[in-house]
Amino acid sequence: MSELLALFYLLAVSLLSVYGLLGLFTLLLYWRHRDESYACPVVARTQLPSVTIQLPIFNERFVVERLIDAAAQMEYPHDRLHIQVIDDSTDDTTDIAAAVILRYKQEGINIQHVRRSHRQGYKAGALADAFPEAQGDFLAIFDADFQPHFDFLLNTMPHFLSSPELGMIQARWGHINALDSPLTTAQSIALDKHFVMEQSVRHRANLFPKFNGAAGIWRRTCIEDAGGWQVDTVCEDLCLSTRAVLRGWQFRFLSEIVAPAELPTSIVAYKNQQARWAKGSIQCLQKYSGAIIRDRNYSLTARLYALLSMSAYATHFLLLIMLLLQIPLLILDVHFSSLMLIFTIIGLGQPILFILAQKESYADWARRLIHFPTLLLVAIGTAPSNSRAMIQAVLGKDHPFVRTPKGMSGTRLNSGEQIFYRLPFDSVLLVELILFGYATFGLVLAIARDNPGPVFILLTSSLGFGYVALLELREMVSPALPAWFKKS
Repeated sequence: MSELLALFYLLAVSLLSVYGLLGLFTLLLYWRHRDESYACPVVARTQLPSVTIQLPIFNERFVVERLIDAAAQMEYPHDRLHIQVIDDSTDDTTDIAAAVILRYKQEGINIQHVRRSHRQGYKAGALADAFPEAQGDFLAIFDADFQPHFDFLLNTMPHFLSSPELGMIQARWGHINALDSPLTTAQSIALDKHFVMEQSVRHRANLFPKFNGAAGIWRRTCIEDAGGWQVDTVCEDLCLSTRAVLRGWQFRFLSEIVAPAELPTSIVAYKNQQARWAKGSIQCLQKYSGAIIRDRNYSLTARLYALLSMSAYATHFLLLIMLLLQIPLLILDVHFSSLMLIFTIIGLGQPILFILAQKESYADWARRLIHFPTLLLVAIGTAPSNSRAMIQAVLGKDHPFVRTPKGMSGTRLNSGEQIFYRLPFDSVLLVELILFGYATFGLVLAIARDNPGPVFILLTSSLGFGYVALLELREMVSPALPAWFKKS
């Protein structure tokens, strides 16, 4: 029995180390391509093409006005700018949006309120339904939490004119509230690593680049050629961009163009977001793995990189397997060779990417890394919900598109009453509490048996599950993030 459990543990560690190697490979490619950039071509305003800005929203009363303001105030020739507010809302967001839209219409802005009586297909369905009414040859998409700068289109659209094979441009996500709390700072570190390191590599080295769902611009003919928005995954962005790449379209990531967005201040909202991304990634892996493997237009390295990137959330599942094996291995008094240190060294590939992304992006990067432990704890604490989402994807179980509401800090009415978007209770909290107890018991057992090997994973798991569960329990009392979890 001990040999079998040790074998399972080694298999989990070995698979996890693959993603460490992926991090080291990404680091190598980033270093090789770090000086590459794309100068914005000089184009007369009379040559700029028509653009439709699409703003898909659902129940975003706190941020919808500033979103529309940002789009309407975009500096671009008004005779070639069209705005679509694609609104599936069921609350007073619609009334707020309608009032703002009317104001801009009276100012001569070409802005349209697209309403649906259903939510079929969620965001993908909304974009697909609005697509025929879009007037532009290019479509820029911003989610409700974004506040793009006024010159966003002027700094991006000229790239399309010099490259007819260019189907999509992705900008880097900035963070409006990165330093509001340890949770938002941890999220910003994670996203910076993805954009500054991984997206730079995927686009510059042509390793199946992808769209991130917002702060990107699509060539209309690219969307049509790739088959349009499809609703059979909950990651419509990865789904469409994978099809476009397989069709031979080129993508470009402009790291210097930053589109600020609001990070979720609620741990429940963040968990929903991550679970949706985890499930969507696995759905796309199932849907496109065969086509990616067979695509001879890309190197074997590029194809493997794409497949591993799509499966990256599997690290959460592997982490749970490693944790659950700890107590049986302790009881059976199993000790591993010091050669296991090799896996630890390989595993440093991903942390190095996080650190380098901060160094490349901020003058005060060292101060931001103070919250690196929070990132580790949150990554561990979200493992159960992400693992459940991946299992649902594999089993083909329907999973509703649970949005990530913004403005969770709430707003005060004239009466002084504070209102919030409350997210439903998720029973996975009970799993997190059980795992917290399991890891804590395992930690005590490891210390009692004088076995230091599993102490780190047991300690970080105990803290991670405990931290995330505590945040959720606090939000059950109040959806606002507790003041004592905020940064002073």
